[in-house]
Amino acid sequence: MIIVHDPPAMQQLADDARKSGKTIAFVPTMGALHAGHLTLIRKATGYGDSVVTSIFVNPTQFGAGEDFDRYPRNLDKDAALAAEAGSDVVFAPSAGAMYPQGYATFVSVEGIAGLLEGQSRPGHFRGVATVVAKLCLIVKPHVLLLGQKDGQQVIVLRRMLMDLNIPVRLVVVPTVREKDGLAMSSRNVYLTPGQREEAPVLYASLRMAEQRLREGERNAETVRSAMRDMITSGSHGVIDYVSVARGDTLEELSVIAPPLSVMISLAVRFGPTRLIDNISLTL
Repeated sequence: MIIVHDPPAMQQLADDARKSGKTIAFVPTMGALHAGHLTLIRKATGYGDSVVTSIFVNPTQFGAGEDFDRYPRNLDKDAALAAEAGSDVVFAPSAGAMYPQGYATFVSVEGIAGLLEGQSRPGHFRGVATVVAKLCLIVKPHVLLLGQKDGQQVIVLRRMLMDLNIPVRLVVVPTVREKDGLAMSSRNVYLTPGQREEAPVLYASLRMAEQRLREGERNAETVRSAMRDMITSGSHGVIDYVSVARGDTLEELSVIAPPLSVMISLAVRFGPTRLIDNISLTL
């Protein structure tokens, strides 16, 4: 396994791999690797002859007052974990290499990027779409692997790849969870012991909502209300949003009329720590 810091060097490595007939599978991360990331890397070994993992805490997707400065960083540990999971290359550029002085080009996905996370975190998906577009141009993958935990991000990036004719196959890997259902996230380390004990209520509320829909409930606001009640009665979490929306456009639903793809999602704050999760289903 090798570590590459320079974007042109990574591009040359990718060109050489492609010329030799190798398929490149790519897992973009911000580091602080956990079992969810490692699952993506292990899955990637089945899609590519060469697996590239990026480790880059992207400043353009963080808003004012968010946790960019305190986001956990440990490149040596992350590189060792990535190698053990099957990564052949770790691409770890600096912010200056990705956004040199005078940088002025950004990618904006209209519509869906302004909903839910986009509404709560203005500019977030502009940063996400920009960095993933740049990474695809640098790493030149055949296959891009993303986790379903960031459900809206998957939808936004699928649209970006399609609209910009970026020739990359997108593979979405199911969310990896702790034994009590909490979605694995690099931000879980911020939780106090009491908050960690309460946090599984998020997944419990998603499962409850899914069950209600599968059992025939067709009033989406009834489901959203039940989720809010479960979260507020079972934790000290402060709800940012709960959503029952179309799985393709993220348009909030009122009356649910199958057949339909639905994404149930939420964002909840435990103190300064903001956690997200979702479940997708087809009715």
